[in-house]
Amino acid sequence: MYQNDKRIVITLDAGGTNFVFSAMRGCEFIIDPISHPSNSHDLDLCLGTMVKGFEEVIAQLPEKPVAISFAFPGPADYRAGIIGGYLPNFPSFRNGVALGPFLSRRFGLPVYINNDGDLFAFGEAMAGVLPEINGRISRLGGTRRYTNLLGYTFGTGLGIGSVINGNLNLGNNSCVETFCLRNKHMHDIIVEEGASIRAIKREYGRLTGDTEHTLTPYDIFLIAEGRKEGDAEAARKAFELFGETAGDAFATALTLTDSLIVVGGGLAGAIKYIKPAMLRELRSTLRTMADEDVQRVQMKVFDLDDEKEFEEFVKGSPTEIPVYGSDEKVTYDPMKRTGVILSRLGASKAISTGAYVYALSQLDS
Repeated sequence: MYQNDKRIVITLDAGGTNFVFSAMRGCEFIIDPISHPSNSHDLDLCLGTMVKGFEEVIAQLPEKPVAISFAFPGPADYRAGIIGGYLPNFPSFRNGVALGPFLSRRFGLPVYINNDGDLFAFGEAMAGVLPEINGRISRLGGTRRYTNLLGYTFGTGLGIGSVINGNLNLGNNSCVETFCLRNKHMHDIIVEEGASIRAIKREYGRLTGDTEHTLTPYDIFLIAEGRKEGDAEAARKAFELFGETAGDAFATALTLTDSLIVVGGGLAGAIKYIKPAMLRELRSTLRTMADEDVQRVQMKVFDLDDEKEFEEFVKGSPTEIPVYGSDEKVTYDPMKRTGVILSRLGASKAISTGAYVYALSQLDS
């Protein structure tokens, strides 16, 4: 939608360690990123760093930007641009900071702040996998088009964003979340404890008996690949448990939103070890009190990264049925279907693209 738009929006990748500033036009970055320590422990230093970074971006732009738009981690009143609450990576913001109004006054621009999971999903829906999927369906002769997308980020936590009928679903309270769902394996524990960086590290330690290890998830991935010394079976099992736990959360969200799913984030690099268990969970069954099987998800779930499965996803199972009282027949496809696909943009670019498109969509409305 906005790939050919000439307006410029300033973006920010706001991490607890570093701020990375840039600018986009036509859904593409137009300057090299500018990075500064976020100084998240000190509010004055942190806000000063933001101002400095945005000023450096503006100095490099060929024309005035139309907005500032970015993701900020943690709880917030995003519509009001106020960040506050329990933010482990931004302790100086816990008492509430009117960040959007502050930046808007300082630069004389509209400022849009959203959750990173929301912007990841929106970026993928507007300029990532969703238009790619619909384009491939068209080229293969299919007629269905998909408008609902759930975006999940695998990393420090389990992030989610939801796009419904092409619109970003912010909910009533900017509080569409998944981290706090019930954990399949530990019913009184949140799902994020089984689907995050710390989950991979903890499970590898539990399975090997070395709970004091200092390995990173990437180290554990290399062990699973046989490229680093360690217990390869335990490494693969840690990622499998991650996939099963995440798949259970996915199934709940799919049932309620009837969406496609895109996955990104740092841990998505180990998707080959995560996805099989995730798909098994999505394709599993539950039981009724009458001892009947019921599909966990009421759609057939496809791996959209697999070419053969994608072709079946497009084809479906069309048949012709008669129109009662006439000789006419109509085509009917009873196969309800959904699918999971890996991000092509990558989480960082998808989030920035989501921020860009969100800003322009708000200005246009």
